[in-house]
Amino acid sequence: MKQNTKLTQLCQILMVIISISMVTIVFASDESFSTSLPGCKSTCGDVKVPYPFGISNSSIPNQGPCSINPKFELTCQNDTKLVSGGIQVLNISILEGQVEISFFVSRYCDSNHSNKPFLGTVDGFIISPKENKFLTVGCDNYGYLNSVYNKEIYSTGCLTRCYGNRNRIKNGTCSGIGCCQVDIPPMMRNITIEAFNFDNSTERVGCSNSFVVKNGYYNFSVSHLDYFPYDELPLIIDWSVGSGNCKASKGEDGYACKKNSDCFDEEIDFGYQCKCKIGYEGNPYHPDGCKDINECKTSNNTCISEKHCRNTEGSYECFCPDGQSGNGTLAGGCNRRDLITKIAIGTSVGLIVLFVAISILYLTYQKRKFIKLKQKFFQQNGGSILLQQLSTREDTSRSAQIFTEEELKKATKNYDESLIIGRGGFGTVFKGILPDNKIVAVKKSKIIDADQIEQFINEVVVLSQINHRNVVKLLGCCLETEVPSLVYEFVSNGTLFDFIQGTKDKANNPTWKTRLRIAAETAGALSYLHSAASIPIIHRDVKSTNILLDDNYTAKVSDFGASRLVPLDQTEIATMVQGTLGYLDPEYMQTHQLTEKSDVYSFGVVLAELLTGDKPLSFNRSEENTSLAMQFLSCLKQDKIFEAIQFGILSDDNKKEIKEVAILAARCMRLRGDERPSMKEVAMELDGIRLMEKHPWNDTELNFEENQRLLHEASCSIYSETGDSYNLGNTIGFDSLRDQPLIAYDDGR
Repeated sequence: MKQNTKLTQLCQILMVIISISMVTIVFASDESFSTSLPGCKSTCGDVKVPYPFGISNSSIPNQGPCSINPKFELTCQNDTKLVSGGIQVLNISILEGQVEISFFVSRYCDSNHSNKPFLGTVDGFIISPKENKFLTVGCDNYGYLNSVYNKEIYSTGCLTRCYGNRNRIKNGTCSGIGCCQVDIPPMMRNITIEAFNFDNSTERVGCSNSFVVKNGYYNFSVSHLDYFPYDELPLIIDWSVGSGNCKASKGEDGYACKKNSDCFDEEIDFGYQCKCKIGYEGNPYHPDGCKDINECKTSNNTCISEKHCRNTEGSYECFCPDGQSGNGTLAGGCNRRDLITKIAIGTSVGLIVLFVAISILYLTYQKRKFIKLKQKFFQQNGGSILLQQLSTREDTSRSAQIFTEEELKKATKNYDESLIIGRGGFGTVFKGILPDNKIVAVKKSKIIDADQIEQFINEVVVLSQINHRNVVKLLGCCLETEVPSLVYEFVSNGTLFDFIQGTKDKANNPTWKTRLRIAAETAGALSYLHSAASIPIIHRDVKSTNILLDDNYTAKVSDFGASRLVPLDQTEIATMVQGTLGYLDPEYMQTHQLTEKSDVYSFGVVLAELLTGDKPLSFNRSEENTSLAMQFLSCLKQDKIFEAIQFGILSDDNKKEIKEVAILAARCMRLRGDERPSMKEVAMELDGIRLMEKHPWNDTELNFEENQRLLHEASCSIYSETGDSYNLGNTIGFDSLRDQPLIAYDDGR
């Protein structure tokens, strides 16, 4: 009978709840700053009622309602119980934007003894998904939590089955046996709670109980399976004000966030919430807004004491009294200043100022010294002479440019070793990029003869005027360093030496035409230097590593570090011997007389390299054939020249061309310079061979006997001279050069 009475009471309460159109309720903490509007009740029983919530109207005439709008209006019954639509409000929180209410447990004993509590909500009020759990307690029971919003229904729930394991259920656990729980889905409104039993269950004891409860409030007990002691339990509802988000609501009438507060709408699907700014406290919804916190009166400051604290709007600052130093914080503290301290501080400041002044003076001195040193090197390296000669030039567009040391350092990243593209006896070559993005090669020289500065400047001027497609263009120089640096155009495809060695032992038939073209272009460039330049130039170090190739394998003669200018009234120059072993002219080595024919000899060795693919000097060969020139000429003498040609070059179509180039190379390497052809003649012959290759119908076949005669004549003219001739058979002549003492090489200037 008693049970039926309780169920009747629950049904009556349920009917009251269903008739309510909305509920506006919130969890709260007991903030002392939560205030109501003037003339409005601020409490009901033990529950504080802060604005935007309110009870009825203000007692002040014409003041209006105590709540921000009807959704937030509450009722105080008998001045002891705060309710909204018949539901008891237990607490209201402004800071968290939550309300705590007491709500019913759904209980199912049988079809005649059950209830389905319903909680209707309006926009801005949802069941808090973070602060609540949904539970079902019982054996062989299950429960639903249903939500209806905008004509859409969604549910969650859980079930418990004991299966005879009731003795294993422990107090305080809700793991699915006797008690189950699930999280609350987000945005749940207008909820209905339903509890049920599984049909024909033999495990069922007592009634099935389902409910929403705030986290941490309910503690499961095994005794609750027989009798559940609660009819109502607290749950949390999240609330917000307004109907739009912060951006849409700011500046509009009715905007709820007052002075010194900020608006928040993250994870809020309807409206927004207000919070006081840092350094302020109070009710952000109240017309008076949030008040400044006097941190000096609280423990929320880091000052030594209240006496050392100064409150500011929204913050505070710590300080030390006059006569003391420090920042007034617990970490820094305050210290008394005394005379010794003042003297020490003054002395320190004076020393620092003195040090800074001395440093500035020293740096200024060093800078001036550095500038003077640059000027000294500039004058020492012939800068004045170069400027004078450049000023007399009519065509300044082709004159050498004078670069500063800083420009070249910047272009080469301070001569970074990763940018080195070549090393030689006279310097190191770096790849550089000028400010106009032009790529250049910067040759940082090692040594220079002070007695030859004028000649060096002459060479710079002359070489900068050379405009030949097969000569590397000299762009300018830098004279601000102890040893000058030269700036050339950048040639990207390596050296002829790399090309020859890179194709060695590979079938590379097409390279013959390329090699013949490279030989003709190189000969043309040397011929230009000897006879067409304004002042004749002897290169003095012609070799395959000084012949660069661009992307189209066009030859570029480079490295004029050993070159000499030849006065127009002279044909030879007496110098210390300089050059590269394997390429050196034997006559020049003996006489020290440098002539254009010395370049011809070296070019002959380059031709031999192009034909054989061998290095000019190799100690892996037999002693008599250490020199490529000796080996090559020996093959000519023995009529085995085709056996010496690099693999992959020789074909039936180019045999005659290769033979003629071999004969030309032999003529270039004659011991006597006056019997060698000039570079102009060599260039013409190579062009003729190339022309014959392009127009074979112009080729007049030489008979076999004539070819043999030319070969024999070439070999004999090298190995046997008339008169005071060198004769290999008598072990004097060219071979005897190996018996001569080594000659010191100068720098070529």
